[in-house]
Amino acid sequence: MARIAGIDIPKQKRGVIALTYIFGIGKSRAKEILEKAKVSEDTKVSDWNDDEIGRIRDAVGSYTIEGELRSETQLNIKRLMDIGCYRGIRHRSGLPLRGQRTKNNSRTRKGKRKTVANKKKATK
Repeated sequence: MARIAGIDIPKQKRGVIALTYIFGIGKSRAKEILEKAKVSEDTKVSDWNDDEIGRIRDAVGSYTIEGELRSETQLNIKRLMDIGCYRGIRHRSGLPLRGQRTKNNSRTRKGKRKTVANKKKATK
């Protein structure tokens, strides 16, 4: 199993797909990396030799990925919350922040339903 940027990459998959297991690398960036490293996109990870893996590691090293990217994202969110902008307030209250409606959907962001009991009717 090849290990790139601290992540075990699956052997049985093609190079382009296998590199997407690294946080911060999608298909297009994986293609760029393999092109830069002069490795064919269609070859499986198990067919890579040590020289190719080294070139891929060097190419991956030029991008912000994994822990560094995660911490950068968290710092950006914290900055939004600190300055108190609209997006920061939505982050703070755990609501969607890109204009989605919240009356019916957005369960992923809001969490499990919190049922509120109805008010009792006044008796005459």
